Amino acid sequence: MRLDKFMKVSRIIKRRTVAKEVADKGRIKVNGIMAKSSTDLKVNDEIEIRFGNKLLVVRVLEMKDSTKKEDANKMYEIISETRVEEDV
Repeated sequence: MRLDKFMKVSRIIKRRTVAKEVADKGRIKVNGIMAKSSTDLKVNDEIEIRFGNKLLVVRVLEMKDSTKKEDANKMYEIISETRVEEDV
């Protein structure tokens, strides 16, 4: 499954277009490698997402084409969530 679609379906990012923009700006790494929105994800991949001053690291647990809101958080587990200082 594409990275931007996974982000939307799992509700880490609400809109696919926003997920695409974030990935294309170089703010997402998959398994330590800079990722594009079209990067294919697999189960057990680690995704590192930089939201402004927040760094979120999650592991992919399962892939689904669509989910209910209650089941979306079962698609991934949060490994860490930290605040980081921006480089000025």
